[in-house]
Amino acid sequence: MEIINFSEKNTIINRFMAELRDVNIQTDRARFRHNLERIGELLAYEISRTLDYSLKNIQTPLGIAPSNTPDNDIVLGTIFRAGLPFHQGFLNIFDQADNAFVSAYRYYKDKECHEVGIHIEYMASPDLTGKTLIIADPMLATGGSLELGYHAFLTKGQPAKVHFCSVIASRQGVDYIRERFADTDITLWCAAIDPELNERMYIVPGLGDAGDLAYGGKI
Repeated sequence: MEIINFSEKNTIINRFMAELRDVNIQTDRARFRHNLERIGELLAYEISRTLDYSLKNIQTPLGIAPSNTPDNDIVLGTIFRAGLPFHQGFLNIFDQADNAFVSAYRYYKDKECHEVGIHIEYMASPDLTGKTLIIADPMLATGGSLELGYHAFLTKGQPAKVHFCSVIASRQGVDYIRERFADTDITLWCAAIDPELNERMYIVPGLGDAGDLAYGGKI
């Protein structure tokens, strides 16, 4: 398994990450969603460099123009609800891709809110057999929801290639995913990897609750 951490690189992703984290900026929901979308676009571009390409002859009004274009059948998968603007960024780039959706939410198994469970209750997906599956899950905390979402998608077929994409991942979550998928050719793309989880299993320093910041609070 390959893990790519863009916070170790000097790219424009760092600017959008800074705005997502900034408590004085993230209160603007529209801007928060747009920054998630822009990071999705940039990660999609990076993934596009790994696809399979072949030369096609394109008819123009004046002649023939050879062009190397990708051959992969792409499916973009996401996990509700914070994943939606992040997913849209990928869809802006891979605009002919099929799409898959799964709902997964965390719940606490104990009164102290230390033990976290993940529940999945809805999924819609095309056939994934032989496709390139890109799963956009913006916050990779424990890794549990990403793992369960991925296995739910596998009930719809075996992809040829899989990419996991997160805006912020915890080191614990990355280690969990690395261990679970050690012998695969899955690539994990992270805009940033943060050092720890707090007692409620939120990423620290993180950015807070991405779903609430994007769409408002819940009860």
